Amino acid sequence: MRIDILTILPELLEGPFSHSILKRAEQKGLAEIHLHNIREFSLDKHRSVDDYAYGGGAGMVMMAEPIVRCIEHLKEQRTYDEIIYMTPDGDLLNQKIANELSLRGNLMILCGHYKGIDQRIRDRWITREISIGDYVLSGGELGAAVLTDAIVRLLPGVLNDETSALSDSFQDDLLAPPVYTRPADFRGMPVPEILLSGNFARIDEWRHQQSVERTRQRRPDLLKGREKE
Repeated sequence: MRIDILTILPELLEGPFSHSILKRAEQKGLAEIHLHNIREFSLDKHRSVDDYAYGGGAGMVMMAEPIVRCIEHLKEQRTYDEIIYMTPDGDLLNQKIANELSLRGNLMILCGHYKGIDQRIRDRWITREISIGDYVLSGGELGAAVLTDAIVRLLPGVLNDETSALSDSFQDDLLAPPVYTRPADFRGMPVPEILLSGNFARIDEWRHQQSVERTRQRRPDLLKGREKE
């Protein structure tokens, strides 16, 4: 998989992509993550990427020309399955979206800033718009990092135990059950006996029950979604 991220602040993303699972995925040759500075595609000597909004009002708008030139430059080299714009008014990111995107080959992610990007870019070049929550950040970079992590960790071979991602929260619309590790008794708080029994069929049943109960208590909306299917 290849992910190209378009941003005016590539330095902001260098840290998250230089460590942990994302770095491991690149080292294994399972994913390529490339950062592109939109300012390099500006046409003026000041490398401008924003301008005043038509109609007035507070805040600047990211101009179409530098962004489109960057998009076209990349599209000349390969075909993209999706060109994604990170925006608060996009589709709310969930596990199903991450699962779906992990099956793609080439993705492009555009990070917005200021009051957003010229609407004409969204109308013609963007194929999907994604939000990571009902709040506003100073830019789309952190959202792009979240989306990239959620996708890349699902690629076969990235995690040491490839079945691990299948038991994460939100797979099958359930939250993950509680987990424990050694010691078996920590300051008078013992691990549930079932987990020490060695009876893996009963353990799987217990974990499923715990997942359902935790989901019912914390995210009942997920269970409603399962009932509709």
